[in-house]
Amino acid sequence: MQFFTQVTIPTSSWQIAYTDKILMLGSCFTDNIAGKMRQHFLQVTANPFGTLYNPVSIARHIPDLLTRETDVVVITFGTAWVYVDKQTNKVVDNCLKRPANDFNRRRLTIDEIVSLWQPIVSRYADTRFIFTVSPIRHIKDGLHENQVSKGILLQAVDQIVSLNTERIHYFPAYEIVLDELRDYRFYASDMLHPSTTAVDYIWERLVSTYMTDRQTQNAMRELHQLWLDLNHRPIHPDSEETRLFETKTQERKELLSRTYPWIKEYF
Repeated sequence: MQFFTQVTIPTSSWQIAYTDKILMLGSCFTDNIAGKMRQHFLQVTANPFGTLYNPVSIARHIPDLLTRETDVVVITFGTAWVYVDKQTNKVVDNCLKRPANDFNRRRLTIDEIVSLWQPIVSRYADTRFIFTVSPIRHIKDGLHENQVSKGILLQAVDQIVSLNTERIHYFPAYEIVLDELRDYRFYASDMLHPSTTAVDYIWERLVSTYMTDRQTQNAMRELHQLWLDLNHRPIHPDSEETRLFETKTQERKELLSRTYPWIKEYF
């Protein structure tokens, strides 16, 4: 018997490899998935300007971060609500603890988001994009307002993807949490953010969609084990057994660094 509805994810027409340079921008859900990528020593840069929640703020930083060296961009929209500075009439990335009356709060439209992002994905024609909508609920907006906001983001992303070639994909992280997991046991203690288990599951679905190549899978297993060993905290740190373990781990790190030289940046 099947007791839940599994989200169907189409087979990807392209894969993410260890040679790919990945840029991730968006809500704090971005940091969750980027953390999993770092545990496997993938070449990922995530939110160098801090967490960004709305499509306008994310788009603003694209020209500064996206170079021809970037192979894959993962964009996670968090909310369609924005705060507009009354003095500059510009959407701000965050309010920096300024008084609320310094800003006008409004909700982006589907057309605004599409008209902003369609030129971006067209301009970077050699780059592959994955769009997601964060499953994290913005409860401060109100539960109904949050749902309306997520609906706008989902429709906007659907249009962006449908207007472009196969290099632009949507990954259904939002649907996985709300439709497949759909239980508070898959949320953290704040009842808003996905739990570690939920993040692990979403990561597994992402891997099974974009990292199915055998060579990539083998590298992921080997490099993740290295990450685990490097972060191992021994019960008896001064024992001979621990010394041998650490020596072998360092030797393996040096060996793998020759094949994957960028992993040195993680140490």
